[in-house]
Amino acid sequence: MRILILNGPNLNLLGARDKNHYGSLSLQMIEEKLREEFPKIKFTFFQSNLEGELINQVQDAIKSFNGIIINPGGYAHTSVALRDSLAECNLPKVEVHLSHLANREKFRQNLVTASGCDGYISGFKEIGYLAAVFIIQKMIGRLQKVD
Repeated sequence: MRILILNGPNLNLLGARDKNHYGSLSLQMIEEKLREEFPKIKFTFFQSNLEGELINQVQDAIKSFNGIIINPGGYAHTSVALRDSLAECNLPKVEVHLSHLANREKFRQNLVTASGCDGYISGFKEIGYLAAVFIIQKMIGRLQKVD
């Protein structure tokens, strides 16, 4: 199983950002935790502060991956283009947010990109990524049983 994990703007700053919202782990530490928890899964990690680079990754994912986990960062609230690329991609997709968006500013509660995914997880910091992998595995298993 191959899962693409996409991280958007400012997530390269994890570990230094507000730890109450985002936790204390760096992006690299989250990647290591995922590999440790799921050693049989082949992960590809990609982080970019550029919207078009994330869109290109989503569009190309169908060729090489079984599922996508995306934390679009601030693009979650603004990017119709990223949302549209997710909606067109027929892989299982889970959106992850480290912070508890319902407890944040009003503008963060509008999730444009989430409607392009099968669902989203918010508020569990790095544990949200672990839960997303579990969900992707279950979705792929369900899809394979139907085929």
